[in-house]
Amino acid sequence: PVIRLVYPQGKKPADSSEAVEPSFLVQCPGASDEGDMPYLAVMDSNDAKQRIIWRSNPPLLENALNILESDEETGLPKRLLLKRESPEENPNLFIAELPESLLENGEPKITQALTAFPHPALELKDVKRTIVTYEREDGVKLNASLFVPAGYDAARDGPLKMFMWAYPREFKSATFAGQMRDSPLRFNRLARTPLYWLTRGYAILDGPLMPVIGEGDTEPNDTYVEQLVSSAKAAVDYVVKEGIAKRDEIAIGGHSYGAFMTVTLLAQAPELFSCGIARSGAYNRTLTPFGFQAEERTLWEAAEVYQKMSPYLAADKIKAPLLLIHGEADNNPGT
Repeated sequence: PVIRLVYPQGKKPADSSEAVEPSFLVQCPGASDEGDMPYLAVMDSNDAKQRIIWRSNPPLLENALNILESDEETGLPKRLLLKRESPEENPNLFIAELPESLLENGEPKITQALTAFPHPALELKDVKRTIVTYEREDGVKLNASLFVPAGYDAARDGPLKMFMWAYPREFKSATFAGQMRDSPLRFNRLARTPLYWLTRGYAILDGPLMPVIGEGDTEPNDTYVEQLVSSAKAAVDYVVKEGIAKRDEIAIGGHSYGAFMTVTLLAQAPELFSCGIARSGAYNRTLTPFGFQAEERTLWEAAEVYQKMSPYLAADKIKAPLLLIHGEADNNPGT
């Protein structure tokens, strides 16, 4: 996004009639095939060319949260509030001074640490996280975060029991669906994912992409089940091929729409997973007749889609153990 107008060459003098073209100060996530690398840049207002003035510096993942001080003449930042983290280091806040020659890519200097939050789960400090990539049968590129216990080596230790935790999303472009959306340098936090199973010797495949794509006039959900099964199969095939997991020792789980996905996969592709955990989901789409997620058609406009997508109507096909979890005070009307 654009943060503000800046004048890299300085604002015009008060007695000058010559117009000075401003530039834009922009903040970008810095998405790449290697993961996010956030940066600040000055973007020319005429040709949109960018000149990076600050970028996250590996092996840390840094984000500029605020500009604390700017140059009065140019408007360019002089001091930043940064959040810095790594897979082993909890996010903390720092003040950084930027060099005077910003447009020459000088190195920022950390001048003060504002917080010193310790690691909240030392048992997970040394686990290994890798962003892995693979392809679906139709050529759509997919990725996921693979977590393995500290010191694990697939060649030496052999395959592990695995837990996959996912959430499907709709897209109108296959290219956009497969883009990298994270950083391997992000802190390994528990959050909503089941990373605590690492302490029991499991491998975790967190966030394997489950895109449901409908390009052009095609609606994504017209082939929801087929695409969901194809994405899940690609993830299973990858971890089995790499020797990380056995085909009959992989569990699937998810929250909300991810729970809906879990029950769908156990019903429609029982050969892929040994069991599932579904937390706070809705499993009968006919009970949400006016749309759900990105589905804008009503039940009466797409009755066949609603019925095919409802794992409740295919519950008799579920043979694997399934743990259903739901909060008593859930106030989400969709679940």
